[in-house]
Amino acid sequence: MMAVDYGTLKKGGFMRQKQKNNFSLRLRVVGGNVTAGQLAKIAEVAEKYGDGHVHLTSRQSIEIPFIKLEQIDEVKNALAEGDVQPGVCGPRVRTITACQGNAICPSGCIDTYALAKELDERYYARELPHKFKFGITGCQNNCLKAEENDLGIKGGIKVGWKEQDCIHCGVCEKVCRAGAITVQDGKITVDTGKCNFCGRCVKSCPTDAWEQTSGYIVSFGGLFGNSIAKGEPIVPFIEDHDTLMRVCDAAIEFFAQNANPSERFRFTLDRVGHDRFREVILKAINEK
Repeated sequence: MMAVDYGTLKKGGFMRQKQKNNFSLRLRVVGGNVTAGQLAKIAEVAEKYGDGHVHLTSRQSIEIPFIKLEQIDEVKNALAEGDVQPGVCGPRVRTITACQGNAICPSGCIDTYALAKELDERYYARELPHKFKFGITGCQNNCLKAEENDLGIKGGIKVGWKEQDCIHCGVCEKVCRAGAITVQDGKITVDTGKCNFCGRCVKSCPTDAWEQTSGYIVSFGGLFGNSIAKGEPIVPFIEDHDTLMRVCDAAIEFFAQNANPSERFRFTLDRVGHDRFREVILKAINEK
């Protein structure tokens, strides 16, 4: 009897269950989106090869439990017919998670799903010293809890008052939860030190009296498991897509070059030095 390569199976999304020769198959889901056709195929496979149920993971993936060892190839072939791919586990870039973003949510400041797809194509399953998780949330409501991820991305809007379009209704001051907007003597002042880029002033203004630049608030080193740590930003706001990609590249490369085997990103930063990492990210931001 041939030995079972459990490491390779896990890398391909098949995780051992406590029941002998049974596996829970993690599927590849990007940004939490699955088509109706894919769902139908997943249901069909769960009925035929599993025990008729699926599990929704905490990171927006779907798992099909009770897949038998001898049927793994059949399962992969059946799923492929419905454009469904196995996911990954182990020391590599994991599922890219995302909220619905501005394509659907009124509060969204960025297109989270488009960004999730791009990051998935760029990094998904890349081999690293340990797991690495991206999380993308569309606004300061932070439904995706960006700071729990190794690299969290939060959508934001940088604003500037357009005096000529303002009717001085005061709505922006009332909706600003950060207390960054002051209306006094017909003038509006924005305290940039208080502004958290939520965009509520822009979305509530009846006359479009705000210049707006959509961008990203990026945090590094989040961890939420056996140890808990909040990811922290290095700069308040990143204004353009290309800079964001350079920052993501730099963060993953730093982890790949400096981490010890089985060491999470946060512990690498703690050991190697946050100041050293900050220099790397600032260099990536300032490159043109």
